[in-house]
Amino acid sequence: MTARPGFDWFRLAPLAFVCVWSGGFTALIVSFQGMEPWTMLAIRYVICVAVLGPLALILRPAMPRGRALLHLGVGALIVQVAYFALMTFALRLGMSAGAASLVIGLQPVLVALLVPYVAGERVPPVVWLGLLLGLAGVALVVTSRGAIASQGWGGVLSAIGALLTMAAGVLYEKRFGRPHHPVAANLVIYTVAMLACLPIAYVVDGLRAEWSLPVGMAMAYLVFGNSLLSMTLLFAMVRRGEAARVSALFFLIPPVAALIAMALVGERLAPIAWAGMLLAATGVAIAARAPAPGRG
Repeated sequence: MTARPGFDWFRLAPLAFVCVWSGGFTALIVSFQGMEPWTMLAIRYVICVAVLGPLALILRPAMPRGRALLHLGVGALIVQVAYFALMTFALRLGMSAGAASLVIGLQPVLVALLVPYVAGERVPPVVWLGLLLGLAGVALVVTSRGAIASQGWGGVLSAIGALLTMAAGVLYEKRFGRPHHPVAANLVIYTVAMLACLPIAYVVDGLRAEWSLPVGMAMAYLVFGNSLLSMTLLFAMVRRGEAARVSALFFLIPPVAALIAMALVGERLAPIAWAGMLLAATGVAIAARAPAPGRG
């Protein structure tokens, strides 16, 4: 008899990626118990470099040079510094994890709409439909009770800025990105981010941190969960041809992030906000399944 093949645990990688990434929003909120946003980013990147540096010495991957090194550095400033700073401040200013992740979750649709100006491609009407549904869902969530705290709309504006910045980072990667060894690329990216955030954190926050068990666990999650494990899963899935499944599951991040925040930090969203999440998820899913755009 032929032996039955065992279960391929890698099938769980896309779902694991979504869950780990979604938990990062709550980890950021918990980290605010001991440090301000810039200090959190600086410490996060210092630890990432401390982990990746010895790993690079062991593996000895080919390091980027010349223009490739420059483009990695620019991408790091856009995504790791500007995007993460804006997203972190959105949460720090009172926006809920679910609402912030929902705004950021519109990034794939926004990129699809901006691609014509980068690559001269025509956007299918179904993508516009997906965007309108997504925006309507976001409006329901953001204006519902519990989506933002008493600090006002600063968090919403920061989340919108994070959305635009992430879209810019993706488009920059589409235009200038080159394949690199993940350890080498991440070492460059996090080194640039560390060098950018450390002086800002010193001037703005004084690099002060009050450590506790929850804060330490949150930082460990941000470093090893978001920055290292999530990226490793993503690279592995791309090599295994799972990128499409990751894109299809991205619309699950806002409700998963909201559920994690509800369980761990007691965030509550009004029923209308959950309806808005469903509407936005439907819009993003419709746009993600649209046929490839043609030339205009």
